[in-house]
Amino acid sequence: MHTIPVNGPSPYDVTIGTDLSQSIVERAASIGAAKVAIIHQPPLTAAAEALAAAAAEHGLEATVAEVPDAEAAKQLDVLADLWDVLGKAGFSRRDAVVGLGGGAVTDLAGFAAATWMRGISVIQAPTTLLAMVDAAVGGKTGINTAAGKNLVGAFHEPDSVFVDLDRLRTLPEDEIVVGSAEIIKTGFIHDPVIIERYLDNPVSCLDPDGFLPELIERSIAVKAHVVGQDLKESGLRETLNYGHTFGHAVERRENYIWRHGRAVAVGMMFIAHLSRARGLISAELVQTHRDILTSVGLPTTYEQGHFEELLDAMRHDKKNRDGQIRFVALTAIGKTTRIEDASDDEVRAAYAQLSV
Repeated sequence: MHTIPVNGPSPYDVTIGTDLSQSIVERAASIGAAKVAIIHQPPLTAAAEALAAAAAEHGLEATVAEVPDAEAAKQLDVLADLWDVLGKAGFSRRDAVVGLGGGAVTDLAGFAAATWMRGISVIQAPTTLLAMVDAAVGGKTGINTAAGKNLVGAFHEPDSVFVDLDRLRTLPEDEIVVGSAEIIKTGFIHDPVIIERYLDNPVSCLDPDGFLPELIERSIAVKAHVVGQDLKESGLRETLNYGHTFGHAVERRENYIWRHGRAVAVGMMFIAHLSRARGLISAELVQTHRDILTSVGLPTTYEQGHFEELLDAMRHDKKNRDGQIRFVALTAIGKTTRIEDASDDEVRAAYAQLSV
């Protein structure tokens, strides 16, 4: 078992290990909660019920709340239903929410906790690779609206995060693939060793008995370091959005049917092409992006003919300032900068490169 501390206004620990159900309920009991609401997706019904039984053994009153799968969970009506669940169960400020599931559930559970009685504790128990290395750590919570993804939300740091590596063995291979995009991202922006692992043995990087546990720990360590210094994205935390500006535009155009990791992979290729055109990175580093993403089964191209729609979506990105799109870019592996003055023609040219 390993513990990664996340410093900042409300410090907490990310615990990485196996068979962590008892640790979760012990933590809930230790913070004085009398009740826990376990929010989960349909495939995790048995796991949620087992966690509720463990909570009962510790004298906690457990409420199990099922929500829709994937992004369908991050809707206002689902959030309103959760508020009703908490209200009917009599949740007070000392009680806790547990987010058991993928990134959509940890986002939703965090926002439900942030808004119930102006903020109660949330314990995150991510079950997908994407949630383990990204969504569950950092305190960003939110839901989607017609205006865009995660535009309604709050910064609400978890009380604790429990990354149970046993969950990796229950995941389809595609879940490992799409979650790998966020690990690769942290390698490009902060940890060159991650990039070395993917270049050395991409198959092992997808293997729970290979490099994958190390990569999870390294990726979480990157995020913990960043959010510990910059919770509310005033500077350093923005680097975690590498590949996300174009990626979010793709997700919006695809009505969130595209998996987040696939969209981020295409987004990283887009910004690599834009950065190369600016002379910020070499052609070799662009090829490194392509080689790594392809080696684990992530996309590096996107269909043409949708420039205006994608550009409009990027113009609504949360990072923009004074109406100008802001891109996180690389100057080398582990070194980032910003592109804040890209012309429409430059953006169009980078988009065109995605068909090559």
